[in-house]
Amino acid sequence: MIKIENLNKFFKSFQALKDINLLVEKGELFAYLGPNGAGKTTTIKILTGLTKYSSGKVSLNGYDVKKEGLFAKEQCGVVPQSINLDQELTVFENLDIHGRLYKIPKKKRDFRINELLEYLEVADRKDSLAKQLSGGLKRRVMIARALVHSPRILFLDEPTVGLDAAIRKRIWAIIKRIQQDGATIFLTTHYIEEAEYLAQRVAFLNEGSIVENDTPKNLVDRMGAWAVDKVVDNQLKTSYYKKREDASAYTACQNTDCMLRRVNLEDSFLSLTGKKVK
Repeated sequence: MIKIENLNKFFKSFQALKDINLLVEKGELFAYLGPNGAGKTTTIKILTGLTKYSSGKVSLNGYDVKKEGLFAKEQCGVVPQSINLDQELTVFENLDIHGRLYKIPKKKRDFRINELLEYLEVADRKDSLAKQLSGGLKRRVMIARALVHSPRILFLDEPTVGLDAAIRKRIWAIIKRIQQDGATIFLTTHYIEEAEYLAQRVAFLNEGSIVENDTPKNLVDRMGAWAVDKVVDNQLKTSYYKKREDASAYTACQNTDCMLRRVNLEDSFLSLTGKKVK
């Protein structure tokens, strides 16, 4: 569904992406993780036709992004990181303009918009101005807008940034439901637990290169099941163990405070890059 082959991107002498190879299958929920500046947003801009790449090949649902740009764009919906709704228009009007851009006939467009507003539980705010909505409601409206033209692929760039934990989990449920209804989803996020909960597979991007690509479970299992954190010379040191008994034994013989916890995806990322995702 999403195919990237030997992708490179240069900004003058700076190479932002280095020989990226990636295949996202139909119906998959894929997470693309990395620290700020790793190249995540550049990749999404290339995939959605907003930025030209230097070399390689990129296709969406079989359409070459460079040679068949219009057809490739029709395959995807995009939910950007920043809120970009027209604040002076109503919820319905924001979605209606999007449908007009894709030349969806009025009767079909109205039906689709009302269907999506019900689906994302914002139908009762269809006549509200966008500026009157909370952050969580604006995110849901942006997801609805991205789905108006029934895309095969949905790009979510930091879809829950700035939202509190309760609203974030509500958005997670919506994302899962969209995938279960057949969409292929490409997700970037700085919330490691978001990728761990949602994604079937993740790729770690560091300094423009993919350093790992696997399921969250496999990545975590390689590290072990349990981690022990302690501070040594003002730096956090972490040890990993397969068994809780071994981790507890290590903790018991230390002469400093330790924290025993489960291993997570961020541990895997740190071990590969030495950097935090956030």
